[in-house]
Amino acid sequence: QVQLVESGGGLVQAGGSLRLSCSTSSRSFSTYYMGWFRQAPGKEREFVAAITWSGGIIYYSDSVKGRFTISRDSAKNTVYLQMNSLKPEDTAVYYCNAAAGSGSSWYGLLNWGQGTQVTVSS
Repeated sequence: QVQLVESGGGLVQAGGSLRLSCSTSSRSFSTYYMGWFRQAPGKEREFVAAITWSGGIIYYSDSVKGRFTISRDSAKNTVYLQMNSLKPEDTAVYYCNAAAGSGSSWYGLLNWGQGTQVTVSS
């Protein structure tokens, strides 16, 4: 019954920026991290970033650290991913989910939503 809706994807040139949003319908998973994941065609889904609802603990994958910023608005049950200095290798469908893990080893706890497409052109 928990709904996850990603939005904000699009087509940008290398070096550009996008801000993704993930709206949630429930706080029943509020004790867990919220994470962003991505999946490129023909590749396995990979972890991008995670944040506690308090905002006190944040993790990033090495591939996005320094370029992406994860944040949240607890009052709106929404998490964001600000993506700067985008590279063609960032092209993927981006998903959010309640998450557990550490470092760059994470897994989603809920059913995956539809995701939002991010395409970065050269």
